[in-house]
Amino acid sequence: MTILPAIDLKDGKAVRLSKGLMDSAKIYSDEPWQVAKRFEELGSEWVHLVDLNGAFAGKPENLEQIKQIREHCNLKLELGGGIRDEETIKMYLDLGVDRLILGSVAVKNPQFVKEMAAKYPIVVGIDAIDGMVAVEGWAEVSDMKATDLAKEFADAGVEAIICTDVGRDGMMTGVNVDFTVAIAKASGLETIASGGLKDIEDIKNLISAGCDGTIVGKAFYEGTLDLEEAFKLAKEA
Repeated sequence: MTILPAIDLKDGKAVRLSKGLMDSAKIYSDEPWQVAKRFEELGSEWVHLVDLNGAFAGKPENLEQIKQIREHCNLKLELGGGIRDEETIKMYLDLGVDRLILGSVAVKNPQFVKEMAAKYPIVVGIDAIDGMVAVEGWAEVSDMKATDLAKEFADAGVEAIICTDVGRDGMMTGVNVDFTVAIAKASGLETIASGGLKDIEDIKNLISAGCDGTIVGKAFYEGTLDLEEAFKLAKEA
């Protein structure tokens, strides 16, 4: 199982939100690249980056910080937030980002996502509130079931699906394993759990359920999860 520690970028800083609410942002570092470097030192292969400002603006808003992270560490970079067109995808890939997450646009224009996945390393982000897809930085809830959206990309050539239970995100109430498994079954794709992870028990539960990966955010920043122990468990699984 792959563990992807997360850095959420807001106004140039590394923050974490609760339930995706921008005004809930807690700042953890003024130098996000230093956080990425720490993840590398702890044994991570990936870092999961989200441009929070970009998610709402629909265009890149924390470019300088992303450049610094690329310059200072050798981690693979996965990035989402405000990626709406091919030009932005190309720009980020040229910058050295390894794969890109398409979220809101996957709901509004699935054909575009399929076209991009045929050419570039694309991950689909499915964010859900009570099983229904949330879009536009989680500010809107659509009338589409998350599992139906997952089925849409079953044979589209995307590298993975990241599924976030918005109600748990940043709350450290435990990861939604059942939701993750449902998305994996619907899509047949590598599926990465996101939202609510608290401690090593969550890692064990995800491994037991056969999940492909998980994103670790606040559990690291608040010290409820030993990342080194988590990486060790995940490698042994």
